[in-house]
Amino acid sequence: MAQSNIKVKVQQFGNFLSSMVLPNIGAFIAWGLITALFIADGFIPNENLAKLVDPMVTYLLPLLIGYTGGKLINDQRGGVVGAIATMGVIIGAPDTPMFLGAMIMGPLGGYVIKKFDQLIEGKIRSGFEMLVNNFSAGILGGFLAIISFLGVGPAVDGFTQVLVVGVDWLVDKGLLPLTSILIEPAKILFLNNAINHGILSPIGIEQANNVGHSVLLLLEANPGPGLGVLLAFMLFGKGSAKQSAPGAGIIHFFGGIHEIYFPYVLMRPMLLIAVILGGMSGVLTLVLLGGGLTAPASPGSIIAITALTPTGDASVYIANFAAVIVATIVSFFVSGFVLKSSKQEDEDIEEATQKMQEMKGKESSVAGTLQSNPGTLPEDVNKIVFACDAGMGSSAMGASLLRKKVKEADLDVSVTNTAINNLPNDAQVVITQEELTPRAKDKLPNTYHISVDNFLSSPEYDKLIDSLQNGISEELSEVVEETEADVTGADHEQDDDDLLREENIFLNQEFSSKEEAIRFAGEVLVKAGYAEGSYIDAMIERDNMTSTYMGNNVAIPHGTEQAKKAVLRSGFTVLQVPNGVDFDGQEAKLIFGIAGKDGTHLEILSSIAVICAEEENIEQMVQAKTAKELLDIINSK
Repeated sequence: MAQSNIKVKVQQFGNFLSSMVLPNIGAFIAWGLITALFIADGFIPNENLAKLVDPMVTYLLPLLIGYTGGKLINDQRGGVVGAIATMGVIIGAPDTPMFLGAMIMGPLGGYVIKKFDQLIEGKIRSGFEMLVNNFSAGILGGFLAIISFLGVGPAVDGFTQVLVVGVDWLVDKGLLPLTSILIEPAKILFLNNAINHGILSPIGIEQANNVGHSVLLLLEANPGPGLGVLLAFMLFGKGSAKQSAPGAGIIHFFGGIHEIYFPYVLMRPMLLIAVILGGMSGVLTLVLLGGGLTAPASPGSIIAITALTPTGDASVYIANFAAVIVATIVSFFVSGFVLKSSKQEDEDIEEATQKMQEMKGKESSVAGTLQSNPGTLPEDVNKIVFACDAGMGSSAMGASLLRKKVKEADLDVSVTNTAINNLPNDAQVVITQEELTPRAKDKLPNTYHISVDNFLSSPEYDKLIDSLQNGISEELSEVVEETEADVTGADHEQDDDDLLREENIFLNQEFSSKEEAIRFAGEVLVKAGYAEGSYIDAMIERDNMTSTYMGNNVAIPHGTEQAKKAVLRSGFTVLQVPNGVDFDGQEAKLIFGIAGKDGTHLEILSSIAVICAEEENIEQMVQAKTAKELLDIINSK
């Protein structure tokens, strides 16, 4: 268990490092291309344009990494303070590209300003927010820049030089190929980000800046070992693994997505020997022939490798291509021997892919291409269930929209909604938000599942209706009698006028964050007597679990399943935010805060869902000048 926790921590650390680097790969490629083209020994030397090279590697790239690292911790403010702090390490060690320093000071700057914001939350007088925000970021950023200039920059510079000396020693002693013993298995275990972005890339960029290219930048990016495995499966594999290997090979070699071959290795752990020996032979070839890249190749495709090979010296091209070819050949022959000598009759690529995703800790959109459809739409579907965490917000709106489409299509199909934990065993089709689909599949693994990213206007609804119409005979098709008793089995004794009142509609609101908006909505629900005070925190918790953004500029924050006991009676609040508020990268201009009890809120929620499915209606509500005008639009359907 301890080893597993350590592996997870290393994976998370590696993912965090890669999250700072990968969004800025375009900048690295731009720098690499400018370097390759315009330096003195470049493809088309140009002394004037070559002046871009040093400022980009000295200032632009570290600042981008520092900004991204800070933003990961505390959004825009964290990014700004992280960039200011990174400037200190850049100036503190001007002779060394401060990539490691940026990876330290960027997140540290974001963390410091985040803690400051938490400390002063709710304590700033109205009207002074902008003043405090700007001065706090400036003062804290300046302080961190001074600290990094005086201490962190020189320390990182010294540490980098030690690592460079160590790598040079490995190269001089001919021991660099041994790094493949760690790198290749690490790729399969998803520990490569910690090694690649934490050590190899920063040192490699330092070497490339000094001598024009670095072998370290091609240690992990070489597609040869994985390509050899996939070629072996094409010729000697069996079953679904053999059939899927050609497509995987194209994605791997030309797309540079290495994780596509991981499931094949996991099916046959002995193939680790093949990728290790392939990697070692490739590195040895690079060392002997003097290969390397000018910048990190991410993704590790042959196209990226070609683009980042320094021009002006054909021997480097030969070395890099030879390393890929040699690694592929060695890996292919070893993999072929393993596959031919195996007595296993068939390879279950889907099981291996699932195993890989469990190790990674999340689903892989690319490796998912190796899996077949987890199920086909059943014949004679009569029960569709929308599921979300609490079963009273997003799922209710989605169910309302689909129920309307089912009725219009004259299909005799029940459409209900529920919490994921309460999914009924007789559900034939389960629809969930993308983030919740894995949980729904765990609950009902043999049911047909549909993932949507926008409950209000998903194309999956129309696709499902088309499939149902083609699969259900006309004699079974009837007009659905839509009643709320069918949806929840609850009675509706609460007066609709009490669910949403004019005094609970707030126009022209401004919020700095989604949490501020959700908390405001929760406070309205509490003051109106719909819920107890603890419901507010439950609304924040629910959105952190899975975003309550519905699509079409609409969000519907509500509490968790456990918080239903804090709801006193059903009620709504509507917040009109004309300038929008960020909900995890999506802009919400209408926020419907919900407290639902015993299904009495579902009828009006259904009306809201139908209205919000049309962007014209949303625009009218966003432009509404009075609470009555907005309420009339909701009640018009």
